[in-house]
Amino acid sequence: MGVLGRIKPIERNGGDGEHRLKPTLSWPHLIALGVGAIVGTGIYTLTGVGADRAGPAVIVAFAIAGAVCACAALAYAELATAIPAAGSAYTYTYSVLGETVAWIVGWSLILEYSLACSGVAVGWSGYLVGLIESAGVHPPQWLLAGPGAGGLINLPAVLVSMGIAAMLMAGTRESATVNILLVIIKLVALAIFVVVVFPAFDAANLHPFMPYGFGSHFEAGEKRGVMAAAAIVFFAFYGFDAVATSAEEARNPGRDLKIGIIGSMAVSTTIYILVAIAAVGAVSYTTLGGSPEPLALALRELGHPVTSWLVAGAALVALPSVILVMMYGQSRIFFVMARDGLLPRKLANVSKRTGTPIFVTALTGIFVSLIAAFFNVGEIAELANAGTLLAFIAVGGCMMILRRRAPDLERIFRCPAPYIVGTAAIAGCIYLLVSLPEKTLVRFMIWNAIGLVVYFLYGRSRSALARDIVDAAG
Repeated sequence: MGVLGRIKPIERNGGDGEHRLKPTLSWPHLIALGVGAIVGTGIYTLTGVGADRAGPAVIVAFAIAGAVCACAALAYAELATAIPAAGSAYTYTYSVLGETVAWIVGWSLILEYSLACSGVAVGWSGYLVGLIESAGVHPPQWLLAGPGAGGLINLPAVLVSMGIAAMLMAGTRESATVNILLVIIKLVALAIFVVVVFPAFDAANLHPFMPYGFGSHFEAGEKRGVMAAAAIVFFAFYGFDAVATSAEEARNPGRDLKIGIIGSMAVSTTIYILVAIAAVGAVSYTTLGGSPEPLALALRELGHPVTSWLVAGAALVALPSVILVMMYGQSRIFFVMARDGLLPRKLANVSKRTGTPIFVTALTGIFVSLIAAFFNVGEIAELANAGTLLAFIAVGGCMMILRRRAPDLERIFRCPAPYIVGTAAIAGCIYLLVSLPEKTLVRFMIWNAIGLVVYFLYGRSRSALARDIVDAAG
């Protein structure tokens, strides 16, 4: 028993029989999963939100968020190859810090993935509505947005969420193969955007470069500044942790996980910086700010309506890849926590035909749909970021602690300068966390307070480790 709860032996990670996931994924699938999750609503949708908060310095915000995520990604890569089991940060924390902290991290990951799926679904809906209305068709507003955005229910977001859940229930490998195609479409569309928009680059659009300053502060009722923008565009970068969640389904986890995590981060960061420079260099940040479809808007402003349609159409086709990967990660977190006994064990049942946890995937789809139906993308992204930042802090700490506690543990990938990288990941994530709006932090604390009540009333006494202790005593 550790100070922070029971510690799960590393060799106990994983399951067997009906509680074991089927290894079907190779490194191309994992890179596509990572890029599919990372390159999505962040660059297609949050570019406008970030520009509204930081002006042209949204470019710097993307770079800062990417640097913090790169440090976290290196820590993830080491832990994923040392503990190649499903569950990512939750699993690592359980084996290093203890059950209570692992529960908090797992509960926060449930929030992260669920809200990430919902946020992308809302972003996808914004592109769909923009595309339809640009064609002169105007569906009733109450069906196209939640109450916070002037509607009643975001029906397109609900439909795409449920459709992706159905795809995941069909099988992991099949879903990952479809995801590769969607990722290719998405990357081609972004390349077209850069090629078309860069010739219109005007340095005057970058002045003033940092109109709201660097630090996060309130201005006109909103948190603004480069760090305020970084705290929300951070949503655009995570997704590589979903690759770590797939560890149990990787055919060769030692090789494939490090390629998938680091490769997807390198590809995605390069794309983000290029697209952000092109967008704010060609169109004023005041025009882009807050737009639900900033890239398509930029193309229309520059007189490229056909290309605008192509990019918006590609977003409609490809953004579901982000929902797919995030929903996949969400269902695996539910699955592993259930397999450990902290949630009802029925959630850990795996279909013999598809090798996937069908029941928990369907439950995830319903949960995601309900959130997407009634909330706007800004609120969703901020709260999702809080959960992710906590998980990244835990991973940075676990990587450094495990280096000291188990120096001889086999590590297929070893993080360079581990204590510098781990400390940078923790410090960067804490800074981004406190840069979030206060109401977001309050909601996050309420979510985890509810989670702790569930843990102490249900999970603590029913965990697999608790049963083992009782059996040993008896």
